[in-house]
Amino acid sequence: MSNSSTPKMEYTRLGNSGLKISKVIYGTMSIGSPDWQEWVIDEAAALPLLKHAYDVGLNTWDTADTYSNGLSEEIIGKALKKYNIPRNKVVILSKCYFGVADDGSQPPIPAVSTNDGDMVNRVGLSRKHILDAVDRSVERLGTHIDVLQIHRLDRDTPREEIMRALNDVVESGKVSYIGASSMAAWEFQTLQNIAEKHGWHKFISMQNYYNLLYREEERE
Repeated sequence: MSNSSTPKMEYTRLGNSGLKISKVIYGTMSIGSPDWQEWVIDEAAALPLLKHAYDVGLNTWDTADTYSNGLSEEIIGKALKKYNIPRNKVVILSKCYFGVADDGSQPPIPAVSTNDGDMVNRVGLSRKHILDAVDRSVERLGTHIDVLQIHRLDRDTPREEIMRALNDVVESGKVSYIGASSMAAWEFQTLQNIAEKHGWHKFISMQNYYNLLYREEERE
């Protein structure tokens, strides 16, 4: 297909922020290590796909620290370097909540979902874990995070602690915006209210499970 016949990517603002993202987002849960999930492709297969996505204008890439236990983020960082992709021409969204193995193993998400044992203080949204997780994600990516999303709501951590820590990672310059995922609408609004009360940064996005077949979110 010639360039003249290739549809141009369209861009839209994310929430009520000034940030524009591609209308189609590249979800990179499927790049990393097949040892994590059998449907995941490895680095050699993933790198040219990221390059092609960039070439056709799909400039927004969604990842998470828990995807292939950090390898997804590492591959994104390698793609930026390998193909000399200007950092200001891509939008990187990552997430924190789940634990990440630090021994090179590939445990499934259920094995890194409980804040206890080997994963104590390495799961959830305590201030300690948010700050640690952001530092490690930035290290793996080799750059800052445009939008940091909380992968789940930690209902065991005080909500003011969560929102203050998220505000602080934005103020640090390691994160540009914050977003949320996988919680009830009233819980999301409670967190927004806390941020507004204190003059902290608020979420600009909400990522929930919603499609033509699953529409339960409409009940809220």
